[in-house]
Amino acid sequence: MLVGIYHYYRKQNLVKPSPYWMGSLLISVLALFVFGGGVLTVNDIAKPQFSFTVANTLFVAAAIFQGLFCKSLNQKVTRREAYAFGVGLLIFAILFEVMRHLGTFEMRTIVMASLASVLYGWQIMAIRKRRAAEVSAQLQYLQYATFAELFLALSRIAVLIGQSFTIRDVEQIPEFLILATIFQLVMNTLSYIAIGGYWSERISISNIRSQIENQEVKELLLERETLINSLLKANKTVATGALSASIAHELNQPLGASHLNIQFLQKKLAEGDVDPLVQKEILDALLLDNQRAATIIRSLRSIFADEKLSAESIDFSELMNSVMSIVRPELQSRSIQIVLNLEDKLMLRVNRSEIQQVMLNLMNNAIQALSSEHIQEKIITISGRYVQEGVEISVEDSGPGLSQDAQAHLFELLSTDRDKGMGLGLWLCKHIVMRHGGKIGYQTRLAGGAQFILLLPFPNETN
Repeated sequence: MLVGIYHYYRKQNLVKPSPYWMGSLLISVLALFVFGGGVLTVNDIAKPQFSFTVANTLFVAAAIFQGLFCKSLNQKVTRREAYAFGVGLLIFAILFEVMRHLGTFEMRTIVMASLASVLYGWQIMAIRKRRAAEVSAQLQYLQYATFAELFLALSRIAVLIGQSFTIRDVEQIPEFLILATIFQLVMNTLSYIAIGGYWSERISISNIRSQIENQEVKELLLERETLINSLLKANKTVATGALSASIAHELNQPLGASHLNIQFLQKKLAEGDVDPLVQKEILDALLLDNQRAATIIRSLRSIFADEKLSAESIDFSELMNSVMSIVRPELQSRSIQIVLNLEDKLMLRVNRSEIQQVMLNLMNNAIQALSSEHIQEKIITISGRYVQEGVEISVEDSGPGLSQDAQAHLFELLSTDRDKGMGLGLWLCKHIVMRHGGKIGYQTRLAGGAQFILLLPFPNETN
């Protein structure tokens, strides 16, 4: 039984057998071998060999392990309880060794049967408690077999107590006592078989549950796949419309400015009052707005088409001059002050148009943040300096700043907390900066307001 069950155990992964049951079965096998060898070589039944102490200690240990298995069906066996049983087993071995020298056959047998009866009663109570919570034919068989073991152990005690003479050799042992001992071993074997059957029940139930769960998982995965496909189809339509609206919003600024300049020029031409200087300013503004629109389209195309970056060495101060010429009308109309704090010869190796677009987007964000009439001091500060990692550029404003929820999705595509726009600008800024090998981040100023920080690598580190 031990060899067959162990081989069967090794093939199982879902349900592992209780170590108490396997330990009890192994110890019973050892006890029977030791006891059988002692019976074959015994000379004096009144004073048997030391092997009888070993065998009886192993029998008690097997019964304890079987009891622990029954207890583990209801609750976990604590380490303190396991240690207590270990100490008790050691005490039993010492006492039985004393009885081997000083006691009689009857005394030793009555002690063994009494201790076995106590352990069998403990097992029956634990099995009964488990059966109240779980229906199992194998537990019922185990309970019946343990009842039989208890009855046979008590019968052995009754026979020995009612004995009118002292047993001195094997021939004097009553036949009923021998039969009771043999039947007790048979019942013990049946109890192990019942436990094995109970474990097989657990495996069958676990396999059925596993099959049901696997089927449920398959159905959930299929449902998930169907849902994802549906969402992808719906998302393509929504994302296409949202992205189109975002691009239109970004292009609306330069195109709107061009429209106003064209209307102004048409009005002057109709009135016949065209100053060459005014005409030149309007045409220059139209050219700049056209370049802004072309830059937006070019940046988006390079990102989505993954075009190779075309970089050149530029002075950041010169780039900011071109940016200021574009946003100056907005700054003046909203009474916003600009503070430039740039180090001399702040050189970058970047794509001029793309970095200009980044600065324009950040400037426009700052201008919109300061558009409220309730803000007393409207200041945008642009700083640039060399740091250990490269060139650090900061754009900060004295506006209200951003909420924690807005900061969490600040650079995501199609994410915005404004009434106008669909959240393309900052996402585009992040992609442009990352294309240049840099990074961009946001932090809230101590004095209030927003601060965007760009970090671009040194010119010789950018391809």
